[in-house]
Amino acid sequence: MLLHTFCRWQNCFLIRCHISIFVHSVHRAAHLLFDHYVRFVQPSLYHLFVTLYCQIDAPSKVIDSRKYGLLFSAMSHPPPSPSHILRGHIAQVNALWFSDDNERLYSGDAAGAIVITSTRTLRPLAAWNAHTDGILGVQELEDRVITSTRQGQQAAPAPGLQTPTLCYSMDVNALNYCRFSLLALSETARTDECRALIALPNLVDSSVADVWTLPSMQRLHAAIGKTGQRPSSPNERNALGIIMSMHLFEAAHPHIVGQIQLRLLCGYENGSVSMWAYTRRDKETSVEGIGWDSLWSVKLHVETIMAMTVSRDNSFALTVSADHLVGRYDIQAAGNQAAVQIACTVHRTKHPGNGSIAIRDDGKVCAIGGWDGKIRLYSTKTMKSLGTLDYHKKSCQVLAFARSEQHSMAARDDTDSDDEMGSEEKAERCRWLASGSQDHRVAIWTLINFGKT
Repeated sequence: MLLHTFCRWQNCFLIRCHISIFVHSVHRAAHLLFDHYVRFVQPSLYHLFVTLYCQIDAPSKVIDSRKYGLLFSAMSHPPPSPSHILRGHIAQVNALWFSDDNERLYSGDAAGAIVITSTRTLRPLAAWNAHTDGILGVQELEDRVITSTRQGQQAAPAPGLQTPTLCYSMDVNALNYCRFSLLALSETARTDECRALIALPNLVDSSVADVWTLPSMQRLHAAIGKTGQRPSSPNERNALGIIMSMHLFEAAHPHIVGQIQLRLLCGYENGSVSMWAYTRRDKETSVEGIGWDSLWSVKLHVETIMAMTVSRDNSFALTVSADHLVGRYDIQAAGNQAAVQIACTVHRTKHPGNGSIAIRDDGKVCAIGGWDGKIRLYSTKTMKSLGTLDYHKKSCQVLAFARSEQHSMAARDDTDSDDEMGSEEKAERCRWLASGSQDHRVAIWTLINFGKT
């Protein structure tokens, strides 16, 4: 009898200990439960947790809404859905671009089709088969549209028509997947023969780049990067591999006040990123990469760089790859190879397999598209997760943020007095994020401001 009573008391003691441990664990995990709930936990299990907490810890108390308000808010609001879905393509969407005034959204697919969609009516303004091969990039330049493909042509049709006319085309290297980089020149630097510069992989060697003038289609610089990539033997393949992504821009000259310097940021097949600068002042043109010096080179990825994007003010760049890493490159701080280890950092995520990335105009938020179809938002300063957008069932191939309200107002033509779109609608449109996927669809998301990120 005594032994039986002792056993019952011991079992009761163990149960009380387990309950006490569970209660203390609840306090510790309550603040982390929101993120865990959004990703993993079902609402039914969450209700069970809250009920059990109320019964064990404070059956006569009311849960503090300030402490647990986020949890109940997450239960009452489902995950966000796209504001609009565009179904104008019959193949996977590879390219997206918002016009500077946010009035048009350009999209290109793997079948070579280009669609120009009005952001007011969400109806196509023009649609045509620009190429017979998959589109790599599309971008607006003044009254023209620049499109590129692996087909080996660079075309510039005029928008605003149902059947745009081809203005000019040029041959490009078809043995790569690198999108062009377009640099519109300032008003003072423009001429009739040169209104913009365009960077492309070299016609023969995809591991080096060329810079051409538009609309004259004259090659200004040839084989950028060749001087720093000499194999030890003629039959040996370049260690960097082909160029996967590039960005052409102008920066203040580091030694001469009031002068600018042409630079090219390249992401390579081996996972490295290099910054090239044209340092010669006696010649405006170059061949065989002469005059282009490597300012710095760093390798943050273990896999091939799949996408690279640069902030609008050219202050930093981000890269993604098949691995779970996000590379961040402080362009202004990485002035030379000695400072690159501090200026270039890698951030580890829990999601491998990323194929697209974009930065918002203010440089505070970035979006990363995964092979699982999900779009993950991060703060570019801390790389803290800001949320996940889930709609596409296949890989997210491309992302594009709408232009900021300040930039779109500067580019907008206000001569039309019959503007049916209000200021609130225009401000909401500036928060758009467009995503293109292998499911042939373009999703448009209306994001929040995110406040201080």
